[in-house]
Amino acid sequence: MNELTESQRMAATLKIMAAVDEWGLSGEQIMALLDLPEGQRSRHLQKFRENTPLPDIESVNLRIRSLLGIIDALRTSYPRNLNMGARWMNMPHRRFQKRTPVHTMLEDGSQGVTAVLSELDCAYAWELSGSTRG
Repeated sequence: MNELTESQRMAATLKIMAAVDEWGLSGEQIMALLDLPEGQRSRHLQKFRENTPLPDIESVNLRIRSLLGIIDALRTSYPRNLNMGARWMNMPHRRFQKRTPVHTMLEDGSQGVTAVLSELDCAYAWELSGSTRG
């Protein structure tokens, strides 16, 4: 994400923090979902809600990209009811062994995040499959 300007990084941070708050995640869960370094404490999350962008670390940047994809896919899946995205994230789903998407991401790490994004965004899933037109 180092190709983003500081203001773009801050906008992405605010968007993600608003989403994880809507999904009902605790501080520790947010830390795990964002793959923040061990030295970070959950009490520091407030600065990300106010005026500090998420750290420019490759593992965090990968999560940022995926989470922004999930947020956008939820918005396009439920354009008339913005609350449905948070509801979907917290409802058990058959493709996640009856776990919620939130728990899938927390329990399975980056594979869980990829699974949730793939479920929501068929174009992303198509890319991952390596399929080509032909």
